[in-house]
Amino acid sequence: MQKSLTKENRLTEGNIWKQIIVFVLPLLASSLIQQLYNTVDLIFVGQFLDKNASIAVGSGSLLIACIINFFTGLSVGAAVITGNAYGAADEDTISKVIHTSVIMSLFAGIVLAIIGVAGAPVFLVWSKIPSEILPLGVTYIRIYFLSIFSIVFFNMNSGILRALGDSRMPMIYQLIGGITNIFANYLFIAVLELGVAGAAYATLASQTVAAVLTVRKLTKLPDGYRLKIKKIKADMQILGRIIKIGFPTGIQSMVLTFSNLVVQSNINMLEVTSIAAFVVYFKVELFVYLPIQAIGQATMTFVSQNFGARIYERARKGIRCCIIIGIITSVLIVVILFNIANPVMALFTRDTEVMNVCYEIIKITFPFYFIYVFLETFSNALRGTGKSFGPMIITIINMCGVRVVLVTIIMMIIHSATGIAMVYPITWFCSAACMAGYYWFSNCLHQRNKENQTCA
Repeated sequence: MQKSLTKENRLTEGNIWKQIIVFVLPLLASSLIQQLYNTVDLIFVGQFLDKNASIAVGSGSLLIACIINFFTGLSVGAAVITGNAYGAADEDTISKVIHTSVIMSLFAGIVLAIIGVAGAPVFLVWSKIPSEILPLGVTYIRIYFLSIFSIVFFNMNSGILRALGDSRMPMIYQLIGGITNIFANYLFIAVLELGVAGAAYATLASQTVAAVLTVRKLTKLPDGYRLKIKKIKADMQILGRIIKIGFPTGIQSMVLTFSNLVVQSNINMLEVTSIAAFVVYFKVELFVYLPIQAIGQATMTFVSQNFGARIYERARKGIRCCIIIGIITSVLIVVILFNIANPVMALFTRDTEVMNVCYEIIKITFPFYFIYVFLETFSNALRGTGKSFGPMIITIINMCGVRVVLVTIIMMIIHSATGIAMVYPITWFCSAACMAGYYWFSNCLHQRNKENQTCA
């Protein structure tokens, strides 16, 4: 077995704190690079184009996320099975997962491309995007969906590599793609003056570069489970297991984003300044959310490997470590952002009124963002053991059902951006409390206290 995927990537032995921090640092870096992907388009649009173009890109991003997240959720199934198999030293299962995932990615790319191109006008009209911005939004989304194959392949392949304990190479590939994105945006928007279409073409170029690099990495894995063209086929048993774990996660991600579209439709009924303020807020918010999401991914990988190796006490200790790291990280980032809010917001808009409304939203939501750490950590810990149905139900009820009802009520009482902002901390708390309760009372890690307790 190659050195890059031997003991240094195995999370089933060694000091827990050190292993989690070493593993999570590239994930945190990947989060910042992902923020680069997500913000470079808006920075170039905001600096070289107008407010309508910024709204078109921002509104289109939610629709894109709603569709893509379902198939990204499916990739969680592949990652969990890979992590379990790696912990159990089962190379045959890892090989089957990798080759089955290629077929899944191809299928997902075809389906997403058709949905995105055909459904863009309908979805944008449904989201109540202003009519004068609709043509720009449709143009952006339709071109963006040319990159769907690359996005799906990158997410699926990166998930597998991380499940094998390798969080460093996906970070490097993402960084290369991020740098490509900067140059491509400058070329297509500033030089060729292609407008919002240029932002979408830049995504196509950068995501394709990153995806090709992950495919190349899979072909360089140890011989027992490396990607080989002649072995690409769907193993129906593995496919069934991937769907069993990944389908609830995909539904959860899709419905959660769908609920955000409902919230966005309420936002779009406000004045243009408030709409633009939320577009900027959602970009600034990613500086907090993405690191927390990365810690959640680390939790899932750590738990999946140790669960596969049947080292349950070590898995529990890893979860506690991730919660502490997550809280410290989120609080530090929030404090920093409060002190540099104006320069950060200025990256995305030059409109002072938009910045003022955005800061009011930040003051309501950011002090409570540490709550999200518990939600991400416990839900990903459960997925690491193969349990994804419970987290799906909890998320749909709280983050979707409760959120939609609250935003509808609040909009009738406080018809403003700050009124909508109040909904987020409330639903974070409800979801985190329910997820923690479900983890404590039903998680199989707590049902195996008398089994192998080995812990470094």
